[in-house]
Amino acid sequence: MTKIFCVANQKGGVGKTTTAVNLAASLAAHQQRILLVDLDPQGNATMGSGVEKTACQYTLYEVLVDELALDNACVRAETAGYDVLPANRELAGAEVELVNLDQRERRLKNALFSSKQRYDFVLIDCPPALSLLTLNGLCAAQGVIIPMQCEYFALEGLSDLVNTIQHVHANLNRDLRVIGLLRVMFDSRITLQQQVSDQLKQHFGNKVFNTIIPRNIRLAEAPSHGLPGIIFDRSSRGAQAYLRLGVEFMKYTQTLFI
Repeated sequence: MTKIFCVANQKGGVGKTTTAVNLAASLAAHQQRILLVDLDPQGNATMGSGVEKTACQYTLYEVLVDELALDNACVRAETAGYDVLPANRELAGAEVELVNLDQRERRLKNALFSSKQRYDFVLIDCPPALSLLTLNGLCAAQGVIIPMQCEYFALEGLSDLVNTIQHVHANLNRDLRVIGLLRVMFDSRITLQQQVSDQLKQHFGNKVFNTIIPRNIRLAEAPSHGLPGIIFDRSSRGAQAYLRLGVEFMKYTQTLFI
């Protein structure tokens, strides 16, 4: 059975796309069949996977608005080792057009139904806002991965996001749950970050991934080369952390969906 997860956080610049791309590549490196859905009109996950977003004949826009079959829009990110449902600026227009369409919040879920046998995991990179696009991601997913920096304001944003997830669970998607919080861009030398990390562990317990993603320049450089960090420099600290996350993630989801 295909397992579908959102990578989401209403705060921008917290490593959502970096996490989505590198977790997808890590799972692919462990012989998993992966689809990465780029739900952000900026198309960063598309570009970061080595797919030229302006060259795509079809994108997620056609899938959501015109109900184009998923197979016709997906492209192969050969170097990264997984499939991508790409996005570009056209997707921003879907926000307006979806408002008047039937099942507007379930268009992505309906589109992914055909992929149930093709992939082991579907990862959805959500935009940094609670929009109709993000709502489509949350309605399609079985769980949410929340990347976050260990900073004070991140805690406040986390509370809002958890409330949103609970609301969607209660009203639109009974399968939705928080899978795990991922500490990213972590610098152990900063006392505040360690304190916030401890608070997360104390409050959320086993909902916090054991793997911590360190602040790493090689991860930041990788997108400019159109590659996930674990392909760009597999030996870097950041890449090794995402490879460990892939293993932890697979083990966790095996027990979660028994």
